[in-house]
Amino acid sequence: MNKVKITVLKTLFLEDLAEEYAYDTLGPCGKLKEGQVFYADLDCPEGFCNAAFRSIYQYVYALANGGGKEGFFYGDWIREPGVAISSCNDGLRPVIFKLEATDIPSELPGKTE
Repeated sequence: MNKVKITVLKTLFLEDLAEEYAYDTLGPCGKLKEGQVFYADLDCPEGFCNAAFRSIYQYVYALANGGGKEGFFYGDWIREPGVAISSCNDGLRPVIFKLEATDIPSELPGKTE
């Protein structure tokens, strides 16, 4: 198992929806910033949002275990093998991530090859 590189591509704030549904104090994600990079395997990396990690975990798990080498789904999604673009499931302030397979071995006990 290898680590997966997670890059924060965009942090969005959907003002029209927030105006209709959210408290006035809600703003863009305060935890993650565009350009941040994290490395993960099966555990949420330090400083990363736990809720966002749960949202992208299926791709992290697949890439960490060698999946995605021939693309995901039917090969009609992301052009680059070993890459996924995903987001957290916050409908008012979603964060978009690029996930990339790496050759960096996992440091989890019993999870190396």
